[in-house]
Amino acid sequence: MLKSVRNMIKTESIDRSGLFASLYIIACANGLTARIVKSIHSHGWFDAAIGNFDVSIIVWVACFVGVSLVLSERAGKIQKADLVLSPALLLLIALPIGATSWLAVAILSLYILFLGWPADSLRRGAIVLLAVTIPMFWSRVVFNLFAKYILEIDAIFVGWVLGTERTGNLVEFVDHSGSLAILPSCSSLANVSLALLCWATVSQFARHKWRSQDILWCLLACFSVFVVNVLRVSLMGVSGSFYLMLHSPPAEVLLSIVMLGLVVSISLAGIRHDSVISS
Repeated sequence: MLKSVRNMIKTESIDRSGLFASLYIIACANGLTARIVKSIHSHGWFDAAIGNFDVSIIVWVACFVGVSLVLSERAGKIQKADLVLSPALLLLIALPIGATSWLAVAILSLYILFLGWPADSLRRGAIVLLAVTIPMFWSRVVFNLFAKYILEIDAIFVGWVLGTERTGNLVEFVDHSGSLAILPSCSSLANVSLALLCWATVSQFARHKWRSQDILWCLLACFSVFVVNVLRVSLMGVSGSFYLMLHSPPAEVLLSIVMLGLVVSISLAGIRHDSVISS
């Protein structure tokens, strides 16, 4: 594999940007394909397509923006350390586990940011692609470690909104016909991680310079999707009929559109607010 990497970069037309972009494309394609196959297997072609194959549009756009930024500026000649890292990343990507592809994306991004002395566009692209790994990998790791507590946090707020009894991640329906189980697919954690990704993508694409106010805008974006998700799950807890209505693919699509509109609007507002202050 090391020989193939060396052959790939012998031509002068490939610089560091080209090498890194190639690794990113392979890793993202492999990680996304694994998610698509899993979605089709779980839901069937039709429902999987309606649900965008369980991959948020924010992730698709972020992958495109990140790779485009990496390719938009020549980053100089390939270094020896790049040749050592590339085969290791390809081996990681080649493993039949979709999550390892996102781990490869994270490692490459950290390498570029801390050891690669990147050009501006390459650095911004690495930040976006590192942020992609938050919803696609790191949030899942955190959830697997602390699922019980994360689901109980959602249940506490849903129980508070409905005013009904809660036991663990179970919340009693308002009409007392049963209990609503808050499952991993209903957790707010995934939506919060997407809000962070949206902020990173919009800010890096717009060459936004870091300001202390950014923390507040990020928190606002995260809080907004958390509130929307809690309200949606709370409506499910009114009765069994409400649960079936709001747990359908069209309702999921509508929820995604609402959350997308919120996080994009807040991210754009934060950047415009920054521009107003700077002027």
